[in-house]
Parts: sequence; structure tokens; C-alpha cells
Amino acid sequence: MLAMASSIKVLGTPNDVIHSRFPIHCLDFKSSISRINGISFGVKEESKRASMDLRNNKKIPYVKGINEGEKDLKNEKLEALWDDGVGTQSMNDYFDYAKELIRHDGGPPRWFTPLSCGPPLKDSPVLMFLPGIDGVGLGLIMHHKSLGKVFHVKCMHIPVQDRTPFPELVEWVEEALKFEHSVSPNKPIYIVGDSSGGCLALAVAARNPQIDLVLILANPATSFDRSTLPLLLDSLEILPDQLHATVPYLLGLALVDPMKVLRLNINNPMLHPMQFFKQLTGNLAALRLCIHDLDEILPKETLIWRLKQLKHAAAYANSRLHAIKAQVLVLASGKDDMLPSGEEAWRILGSIQNCEIRCFKDNKHNILMENGFNLLTIIKGTGTYRRTKNRDLVVDFLPPSLSEFKQLLENYRWYHSYTSPVILSTMEDGTIVRGLSGVPREGPVMLVGYHMLMGLEIFPLIAEFLRERGIMVRGIAHPSLFSHLLEGETKEFSVCDFVRLYGALCVSPSNLFKLLGMKSHVLLYPGGAREALHRKGEEYKLFWPEEPEFVRMAARFGATIVPFGGIGEDDIANLVLDYDDLMKVPFLSDNIRRDNQRYASFNVRDGMSGEVGNQPLYLPTLLPKIPAGRLYYLFGKPIRMEGRDEVLNDRQKAKGLYLQIKSEVETNLSYLLKKRNEDPYRNIIDRILYQGRAPGASTDQIPSFEP
Repeated sequence: MLAMASSIKVLGTPNDVIHSRFPIHCLDFKSSISRINGISFGVKEESKRASMDLRNNKKIPYVKGINEGEKDLKNEKLEALWDDGVGTQSMNDYFDYAKELIRHDGGPPRWFTPLSCGPPLKDSPVLMFLPGIDGVGLGLIMHHKSLGKVFHVKCMHIPVQDRTPFPELVEWVEEALKFEHSVSPNKPIYIVGDSSGGCLALAVAARNPQIDLVLILANPATSFDRSTLPLLLDSLEILPDQLHATVPYLLGLALVDPMKVLRLNINNPMLHPMQFFKQLTGNLAALRLCIHDLDEILPKETLIWRLKQLKHAAAYANSRLHAIKAQVLVLASGKDDMLPSGEEAWRILGSIQNCEIRCFKDNKHNILMENGFNLLTIIKGTGTYRRTKNRDLVVDFLPPSLSEFKQLLENYRWYHSYTSPVILSTMEDGTIVRGLSGVPREGPVMLVGYHMLMGLEIFPLIAEFLRERGIMVRGIAHPSLFSHLLEGETKEFSVCDFVRLYGALCVSPSNLFKLLGMKSHVLLYPGGAREALHRKGEEYKLFWPEEPEFVRMAARFGATIVPFGGIGEDDIANLVLDYDDLMKVPFLSDNIRRDNQRYASFNVRDGMSGEVGNQPLYLPTLLPKIPAGRLYYLFGKPIRMEGRDEVLNDRQKAKGLYLQIKSEVETNLSYLLKKRNEDPYRNIIDRILYQGRAPGASTDQIPSFEP
């Protein structure tokens, strides 16, 4: 199947080898013969997943990457803050590589795999990329490194002069699809369809309902008839050749946001004015050259042919939407000047049963090649990634990459500065130190503590474990956080997506069982929604159930329990209207009752007596406290459960340990409430003044009380 690799090695005649900077594998799903521009290269049957490095004339196993000594990654797992390569490729690279790919182009469509896409992790599914109207197949260039870690990526390339009719393209992709399905019948096959490639993906899916497919459609061109493209097609057919030079510029402005391109690498406010204008001038020149290069990628005859083909493709796909059984995720740009992608996403949502959409209001048509858009982040956040027919929320979880974590810190920098968290932990000898060195690095570890109002403590806690220790803490969360309640009507990247992206799981014994079995660090709030949605005057009061089940679970896996307390909600926010207040307002109380009846299944403690079972869902009204205070955390001395079989066999001993853990959480809360009065920088104004006296000091370096 894998016939050869190049760097690029695009072959035009038997003696013609063109070298470039873009390494690819050329693939042939159909047989053990690969054809590059019409020239056949025999490959033995047992070498279907091997590649050829023409520079050294060596065969290299596909899983080994491009160098003979490269480490095999197939048996490894991704660690938190892994390098996903985001930012290493740009649109300029797309045009550079595209020109070289088409320079000696010819022959029928074919598949290739950029060597930067691999090798993937063990049991990774296949991802097939179907390009837009350009046909080059490099539309995922900004995502090659990230996707290549978790997918076998195969990109479709359609030569500039190719005139394969749409039905034959459908059959050709279908043949490759069936081959991959025969190789791994129990794995899903992902198809990313960009614009016109979305029509092709839908057509193939409609013809193969028996195959487990996941379609990711970026601004699919099924809305061709309701766009300006028919007018463009009619105009091109009568446009004099002398005026065709203007078409690439019009297309370029419709495909990408020129302002985003011009701002590339110049967002730093500390940039010297001369460097700013130098970079801006360079970006402007690069943009002009890139748009001009569209004329080589899409000459007039090719553009007319592909627009006619797209008209047929859209009609073909629209007539078969009802037959699609695949899982579908539609990505729609809000500023698409080429297609009405926003409206089309909602239409497809209503036409396909298993469909989700995400809207991006600030992106243009060519969303996959816009800076700041991370396709793998969207796949993970929407819960779309899986390796088998049924998604395993524990096994299939992909930890956040370094670029995702940096984006998180950037988006929530204001909150981190506003709360300036102080984190303390307890060593084995009982010494309290600043930082997380007292929390065991090796799992399984269960962090058990108090849940602040609206979970105000969660983001700093998760972020600090990642920043200081490189540890991914998996939260056990309320089921409402995974529902459509929090998605909003705009269908933008939501709280639900963020929660999934950072590894939270719906509360259930089976999920906790799996996490501990994977030796994870687990964040558990026994007080749950009752603590997070407490009433006025209930700050720092625990609402824990009677049953000590998490203690017995920890003993079963030999986990370490770390009780912790966190305070500061009363220092950064004022609870203006709580549940009791809202229930006194007629129309608000009716809405709360109706919502809780509609989503009664979300009450995971239904039937329990006392305050633990009294956890109706509502949104309290909060106002920021001015001047703001600070968040404080104290992780207590670790309680090691390994070898404590008596807890498993004796419910009374389990209950006694449970009450001890609860008491330690309360002790931690009392300690912090007392010690914060000794903090000279508890007030945000004092912290700002400190940073003014110590330029360059980060929020984490602001002093606090002595433990």
C-alpha cells in the first residue's frame, strides 16, 4: 500500500526526480503497485506498509518514521503538554509546497501521507482528508503534526489537469475506504472533507452505511446553489483571458481573512516599531505572493471544471443526506464570503440523525488554514475521538497539548491575575510547603475536597498541576456539564467542550473504577452540586453523603487519598441571589422547577435523605467583589491505601477513615481561613503595587503568608 516516500520526490519521467522540502508518502490503496504520474513502482505484498527513502535507497517501516533510527512511538501514550507542532507551519508553507507538488503534476488522483504526520500511537484510526476546490491535498498542513500523533493520515491529491467525473471520484474514494475497513474492521474511519471535499465525504458515507464513519465537514459546499459560486461560474465562462488574473485575488480574499495574515507574529505589544513595520511589510508581500500563486494551482480551465463538478457534487450529496448513518461534525465559519456556511450547518443538523455542529463566528471559508484554529482541539472537545466503535472516555482521552495549555492560560489570564492563587501542600513529615511537592506524582491519586461556589477553584487547580508537575487531573463532574444545556444556541465551542477537553468525566462508579485502574490523578468532590450551588451563609460547609464508597474504591486500587481545602469564594465574588431568593420570584421559580423536572435524570443523588439529596440545579447571581481577594488551597498529608484490606472488608473501618478524611478537609479550610488574614497581598491592589515594584514578577511569584 505504501509505495514510496519523498522529500518531495515527484516523478515525471523514469529519470526525473524532483527534490523539495515537503516529505510525503505516496499511497495506493488498490494494489501493491504505486503509480506516481503514470509510472509504476512494484512493491512486494508483505511490504504494503513500508516506505522508500530515495535519498538513501533504503526501505523503512512505516511505523518508524522517516529516519532508520527514529524511535517507535506506537506503544507509547501521549503525556500531558505534548508538543503538537502548532505554529510550525503556515499558509506560506502551503503555497510553497503546493507549487512544487503541481510542478510536475499529472495522472489520476492519488493518496499521500506527509511524513510529518507520523508515526501515530498504537491503535490509532485512519483519517482520510478530502481537499477543497484546490485539490492539492495540503489543506491540513497546519494540523499534520498534531493529527499525525493520533491518526494514520492519508491525504487525497487531485492533479491540476485531472478531469475525473464526480461519480468516479466517489467510487475511487469508496474503494480506498473499503480497503481500510477490511484492514481494521473494528475501528472507525475518519473523513475530513473541506468545502467541496465535504460533498464527496457525504456522498461516500451515504453509499456505505455499514462502515463506521466519522465525518468532519469544514464549511461543506452542499449550499452551492444558494451561494455566489453559480454566478462566478457563469462569469468565468465569458470572462476574457486578460481579466482572469483578477480572479485569484477575489478568491483569496474570500478564502482567508487578510487581516489575520497581516497580524501574524506581530501581536506582541512589546515589539519595537521598526520590527513591527518590517514584519508587517513581510506579511503583506507574502500575502500578495500567496494570492497570486492561486493562478497556478487553479488555472481558468481547471477552476471552471471544478466549479461544474462541485455543482454536480452538491446535488448528488443533498439527494442522499437521508441515507447517511455516519457520525457527523460540521464546522461552520461565521464570516464565510464564499458559502452560507452558518445556515447550511443548521440545515445539515436537521437532515442527519447523528450530527453535531460547531460555529466559529470570526473565521472565514478556509478555516482549516487559519491561525488559531486547532482541528484536533475541536475533535477532542466535542468528544469525537475514539479508537473503536464505542468511545471509551478513559482509554480514548487525549491529554492537552502544550499549545492548548498556552491557549488556556492566555484565555484565562485575567482570572488567574484576579484570583492570584496560593497553593500549599503537606509533606510526609507534616511540613506545609508552598507548591504541590507534597502531592504524590505517581498515581493512582484521589484528590478529595470542598467544592467552592460555581466551581470557582477548578481552573487554577487544574492549571497549576499541569504547570508545576505536568500532571493531568481528571475531574469527576456532574452530568449537567456534558449536556446540551450549556452549549448555548450559538453552537460555539462551549463549557461542555472545555470540560471534555481537560478530561472531566460524568460521575459514575464505573468511570472512577477505570480512572483508578489507569493510575490517574482524580479530582473528587463528595459534596457535589449541593456544595457548588450552596445558599447564603453556607460557605465552607461540607455536604457529604453517608456512604464511604470512594474510600473502599481507593483501597481496592491501592490509591493515595489527598484531602484538600480551598477558600476564597467570599473574597472574589458576592452571592447576590441564591436558590431561596430566586424561588421567591414567580417566573424564575417556574423556570427552575420546569428545568429540574425536565432534567430530573441529572440528580445523581435522587432518593438520598437530608441536604445531600436536596440539590436542585439553578444559576445563582454573582457579582465580583471589589477589591478582590485571593484563592487559597491546602493539600493535606497523603493517606496511602495500599495494603489496607481491612477497609475493604470492614464497613465500620471504612466509615471511620471516611470521617477522618472529612475532618481533615474541614481542618484545612479552618487553617486557610485563619492564615489568609496574615497575607499582606490578599488584596488585589496590594498585588498590583507589588508587581509594579518588581517588574517581570508573575502572579505565581507574589508572596503570601508563611505556612
